[in-house]
Amino acid sequence: MISSSKLAEPPNTDKPPVARQSLPMALLRAREAVMARFRPLLAAHDVSEQQWRVIRVLGESGPLDATEVAQRCCIMKPSLTRIIRALAQRKLIIRRKDSDDGRRLILDATPKAHEMITSMMPQIDAVYDALEQEFGKDRLEQVLVILEDLTETRPS
Repeated sequence: MISSSKLAEPPNTDKPPVARQSLPMALLRAREAVMARFRPLLAAHDVSEQQWRVIRVLGESGPLDATEVAQRCCIMKPSLTRIIRALAQRKLIIRRKDSDDGRRLILDATPKAHEMITSMMPQIDAVYDALEQEFGKDRLEQVLVILEDLTETRPS
């Protein structure tokens, strides 16, 4: 049980420097702000964010190993297993064993998935256009460059 003296203590006023504010929280808030613009479109096509990432990656890249899909889509392998099952049932992806290594699962987008991508792209482009209008194309490009740089930085 917390004593009443602990509850009455003033909050720590030693605020961290701006560069040390909670980067993970800021990134999550930014992600939510961006995804809020895309969620209605995804919902209208009855796909989750994760399912859309898989469809889009496979649609753009062609067949990929499931491990590569998980990495490119930032999806944990157990979650990807459920997503693969759901997308295969909807005939949006096909899965097959690698002919050289039966342990590897190869995934590919179906023509139905390509149709979905094609039908959604004008609306997705409109969201990006609105973001560019609101924030400026140069600023968005800067954000993407900075985030890419941050992604490539690994702890030593």
